[in-house]
Amino acid sequence: MEKINILVVDDKDYVSEPIAETLRRKGYDVKTASSGPSAITLFRGERFDLVISDFKMQPMNGVELLENIKQINPEVPFLIFTGFGDIKTAVEAMERGAFTFLEKDDTLIQKIEVMVGRALEHRSLIVENKSLVNENKQLISELRDKWDYVGSAPKLMEIRKFTETVANSRSTVLITGESGTGKEVIARWIHYHSPRKPGPFIKINCAALPEGLIESELFGHEKGAFTGAIKNKIGKFEAAHYGTLLLDEISEMPMIAQAKLLRAIQEREVQRVGGDDPVQVDVRILATSNRDLEEEIKNGRFREDLFYRLNVFHVELPPLRERKEDVMALAAHFIEKYNDEDGLDVKGLAPGCDKPLLAHNWPGNIRELENAMQRAVVMTGSGLIKPAIFDFLSERTRTVKPHSSSGDSGLEAGITIAEAEKELIIKTLDHCAQNRTKAAEMLDISTRTLRNKLKEYALGTSDDEDDC
Repeated sequence: MEKINILVVDDKDYVSEPIAETLRRKGYDVKTASSGPSAITLFRGERFDLVISDFKMQPMNGVELLENIKQINPEVPFLIFTGFGDIKTAVEAMERGAFTFLEKDDTLIQKIEVMVGRALEHRSLIVENKSLVNENKQLISELRDKWDYVGSAPKLMEIRKFTETVANSRSTVLITGESGTGKEVIARWIHYHSPRKPGPFIKINCAALPEGLIESELFGHEKGAFTGAIKNKIGKFEAAHYGTLLLDEISEMPMIAQAKLLRAIQEREVQRVGGDDPVQVDVRILATSNRDLEEEIKNGRFREDLFYRLNVFHVELPPLRERKEDVMALAAHFIEKYNDEDGLDVKGLAPGCDKPLLAHNWPGNIRELENAMQRAVVMTGSGLIKPAIFDFLSERTRTVKPHSSSGDSGLEAGITIAEAEKELIIKTLDHCAQNRTKAAEMLDISTRTLRNKLKEYALGTSDDEDDC
């Protein structure tokens, strides 16, 4: 772990040295300077995470030093103290960017110990938020290159009109649809077309959360709250403050966590694990699911009160097989995308390519189409993509028909549901060369559910790693 470097500035050694020694015992790397100019020289030559300075010094006082430090690095927290603690000096220091102003008395060192921790945590949040802002700028750019309403199917146009209205509110939105239909893309579209666009967009995959860490991931924790909690950590709710939090695959969240999530949404506040004080958060919630949540409620796997809290607005994305008129537009979009990404020069689709692309049922939806087009672009390199490159689609359609409702399934009459489920899992894993992630997608279940099924049928353990 990288050491924290602190610079203590005072023209009296008998003041600066006790402060420095106390902080060193706390594990910080500390250097001292006896004047403003010498402090600036040190600051220019090394990286410091925090500056602590007396106000009354010659030839440069603490506020003047503060101004110089902020010109070099405006994000560094600056603590200033004085034995002449008048209100005017304190206000001036805070206006110039000081983190806090402390009066020099018998408890100065104790006050500095407390404020150093708070200032460093504040700095950590600034750095994290800056990173999130940069990430959001990148995501805004990426969003223009993704599936942002490519196509003109009537269902898609209805969704576009609806989400344009919904985006301007702070209400929760539940986005449902099969795997690969673009639920996350719609969630990002709503955020980036809302008044919260300047704020962070934070996504949490509920299916991938270890059950024992869900509360910590959502709400954060205090140092020492549990084994391994070696420092304070903000949760996803706090990270999404003034922005949007996407709860991806919300149906996979355990019931006990659903209750705590409901309270956080209702109260607009969270409490870190091991913390005493609630933290107010201003967050817009979006949630996605590839399951029928009302069916999950009937089966006792999802809270009805949480469903109604999330389902203020509902967007249901159609599967690609119900918007076949958009397949060719999406295919052209992905050709352009992978030409740009890989520096290739594919001109388009040769005559006849529409036949295999439109004949395929696309059980993996837009994600499957994108993968198919990426493969076609890379294999072609330049010129036109030939129809033969899509032969693998017809082979895939013959091998697995997940949406077929008639014909011979290969299952014998009289076997139990559990036996049929077990056989389907085995056949799907064999088809996917034991790749559990792909098998879970094809079965339209989460990888966590698949692991549990494998354990239930003694086909593996829930601790086995996924083959990705």
